[in-house]
Amino acid sequence: MKILVLIKQVPDSTTTIRIRPDGGDIDRAGVKMVVNPFDEFAIELAQQLREKRSDVQQITALAVGPAGAAEALRTAMAIGADDAIHLQDGAFETLDELQTAALIGAVVRDAGYDLILCGKQEIDLDSGQLGPALAERLDWAHVGAVTALEVGADGRTIEASRRIEGAEERVRCGLPALLTIEKGLVEPRYPSLPNLMKAKKKPLAVKSAADVPGFADLAGAVGGTHMHKLEPPPARPAGKQIKGEPAQQAAELVRLLREEAKVI
Repeated sequence: MKILVLIKQVPDSTTTIRIRPDGGDIDRAGVKMVVNPFDEFAIELAQQLREKRSDVQQITALAVGPAGAAEALRTAMAIGADDAIHLQDGAFETLDELQTAALIGAVVRDAGYDLILCGKQEIDLDSGQLGPALAERLDWAHVGAVTALEVGADGRTIEASRRIEGAEERVRCGLPALLTIEKGLVEPRYPSLPNLMKAKKKPLAVKSAADVPGFADLAGAVGGTHMHKLEPPPARPAGKQIKGEPAQQAAELVRLLREEAKVI
């Protein structure tokens, strides 16, 4: 079984985000970049499958992004991936998720993967479109937001669970398939220092637009969206402190909710 894990490098959720003056992107100066947390579940699941099964022959990590995304791929290899593919080209930076799915599909379609894993969403764009869109491009079975997974003894079928409103849905399908992983399926491990050092010696293939079959026609054929401007959320107004006796505070709170907040 060959497994491909999609990785994205995103700003750390604890980092202070500032918008560039032109509104075209965030100001990345000094911003700590990390592996998308949901993708951490995906790479951990791939490694656990290898530890449980003898038929997992290869785990490959793939990322689309600038030079710095190689750090995320090295982290994935320190956790367990055997090698990595880095799609790096200035032409890739303007692609939306549907176009990125088409790009990845063009690269991996004939690579012989049996299972593709990725997080259910990214914490930056938060759309969750990439996995389903890639499955559609490849014409593969897809199960989203997976919370439990069993691989058949033959290694050619899977049974996955996913939470739906008020219930749990179990889906059985054959391979090849693409799964997007929900929080809680596995607990990501921290890569050890020896494994981080070993990851530096594992193969990392960098591919540009020239290496992607039909890339010149890809973006236009898929269509896509264009982000015109980013804006920070409006500043929150300062809070109010109500003083006085409890009865006075309650009366003033009701007045404020009715006259100012207009919620009652």
